[in-house]
Amino acid sequence: MADPTGFLKHDRAEPPKRPKDERVHDWREVYADRAPGERDSEVRTQATRCMDCGIPFCHSGTAGCPLGNLIPEWNDLVRRGDWAEASERLHATNNFPEFTGKLCPAPCESACVLSISPLSGGPVAIKRVEETIAVQAWESGYVRERTAAESTGRRVAVVGSGPAGLAAAQQLTRAGHEVTVFERDDRLGGLLRYGIPEFKMEKKVLDRRLAQLRAEGTTFVTRCEVGVDVTVEQLRERFDAVVLAVGALRGRDDTMTPGREHDGIHLAMEYLVPANRYCEGDGPPEIDAHGRHVVIIGGGDTGADCYGTATRQGALSVTQLDQYPQPPSTRDDDRSPWPTWPYILRTYPVHEETGERRFAVAVKRFLADENGRVRALELHKVRVEKDPETGRRQVVPTSEEIEELPADLVLLAIGFEGVEHMRLLGDLGLELTGRGTISCGADWQTEAPGVFVCGDAHRGASLVVWAIAEGRSVAHAVDSYLTGSSDLPAPVHPTALPLAAV
Repeated sequence: MADPTGFLKHDRAEPPKRPKDERVHDWREVYADRAPGERDSEVRTQATRCMDCGIPFCHSGTAGCPLGNLIPEWNDLVRRGDWAEASERLHATNNFPEFTGKLCPAPCESACVLSISPLSGGPVAIKRVEETIAVQAWESGYVRERTAAESTGRRVAVVGSGPAGLAAAQQLTRAGHEVTVFERDDRLGGLLRYGIPEFKMEKKVLDRRLAQLRAEGTTFVTRCEVGVDVTVEQLRERFDAVVLAVGALRGRDDTMTPGREHDGIHLAMEYLVPANRYCEGDGPPEIDAHGRHVVIIGGGDTGADCYGTATRQGALSVTQLDQYPQPPSTRDDDRSPWPTWPYILRTYPVHEETGERRFAVAVKRFLADENGRVRALELHKVRVEKDPETGRRQVVPTSEEIEELPADLVLLAIGFEGVEHMRLLGDLGLELTGRGTISCGADWQTEAPGVFVCGDAHRGASLVVWAIAEGRSVAHAVDSYLTGSSDLPAPVHPTALPLAAV
C-alpha cells in the first residue's frame, strides 16, 4: 500500500493553467488541456506522494472528506496505473467526482498528514488526482449506467436538482425506486448550473452526468415549482416520500449602509445567474460589468466567482473588499491546528488575472450620480470584534480617514441567510430554524411525515462535497423508510459538523 517515501522524492505540483491573457477573453475552464499521456504521468507522480500514514485523516468525515472517500486506496491505484479500479473505488463513495474535483476546496488536503509540517512539501494533490480519475473514467468508458435489478414499486419526489438532490435521486433510483426530480428553473443543476461560472466548471460536465441519471431511470421535470405548479396534496397523492433539496439561496443583504437603494448595487446571485445564462446561449445578461468599475463586497468563494466573471465581461477595474484583516499565508497552529480547516489566505486563479483585493476595510456609504446610479463608495479602515456584552460581531472604524473609491457596479457577496421563503414549506407545515434552515431528526425526516431534507436546505450554505454526502445519506434514510432497511451507504449523520466548526 503506497510509497512511504514518495513525498521525499517528488514535490507537490499544481495543475497548469492557461495563460492569463488568453483565458480572460473566453469562458472556458481556467486549467489547461493536457495530452492524456502527459497528464496521467504527472498525476501518477503526484499520487505517489501519498504515504502509508497509518491513520488517513484525509477521509475522516469531520476533519477531511465527509464522503469518506477512500483516498489512500485510489491514490495507490493511480500510482500503479490501475485507472479502472481507481474509478471503481472513487465512485464507490462519490456519485459525482468530476464536480468535487473541480469545485471542492479540498478539506481532505488540509487534513492530509503531510500538512502537519511545511518541510513535507505540502499535502498530496488529492483534488487533482480525484479529477483526473474522473476524466479518465469518462474517456475510457468506465462510467456506465447502473440500473436496479428490480423495482420496489415505491415513488419518491426530489425537490431541487443541485448536487444534494441529484445524489439522492441517483442513489434512490439505483435502489429500485421510481424517482422524479422537480426543478423550478428551465434547466437542471441548481447552483451547479446557474451559480458556478463556466470558467470553473463547463456545463458539458454537468450535462454528461445528467444523461447518465436519465439513462438509469430518473425522471426530471423542469419549470415546475412544487407547492405552486404541483400542490402538496398532489405531491402526497403521487409519491410515497419527498426529499427537500431546495438549497439556501436567500442572499444576505446590506440594508444598513446609507445609499444601498441606489441603482447598480446588486446581490451576487442577481449578477451571476444571468451571466451563466448568457453562457448557455440565452442572450446578453441584464447586469453587465463591461466598461464599469466593479467593486465586490465579500471575500469568499461567491465573491471570487463575481471577480472572474466581471473580468471576463470586460470591467475597467475589479476590486474585492473584505472587512477582515489579510489572513496569513501559512497555517497558524494556535488558531487552526492540524487537521482542522486552516485559516489562511486563499487565492483563486481569478485573483492572478487582474484587479485588487483590499482587507480590513468597510463601506461607510454609497454615493450616486445625478441619475441615482452608484458612482463611488466611501471606504474606511476597520477591525471586526465581538461585543463583550452580547457576543455579537461588530465592525469598528480604526481611522477617521475616508477614501472614495470609483464604483458604478457593486456586488454584495456577503453570504446567504438560508432557505428562501416558499409556499411549499408553509403547506407542509414546516418552519425555518433561526439559521434559516429546515430541521430534521436523526433519520433525516422533517416534522412533516414522509418528508426528508438534505444539503444546504438542512445545513446552510456549504460545500458541494457536503451536499453530495447529505444526498447519499438521505437516500439511505428514505430507502429504509420505504422498505424497512437499506444497503445504501450513509456517510454523514444529520448532526455532523466539520471539525473546523466544532
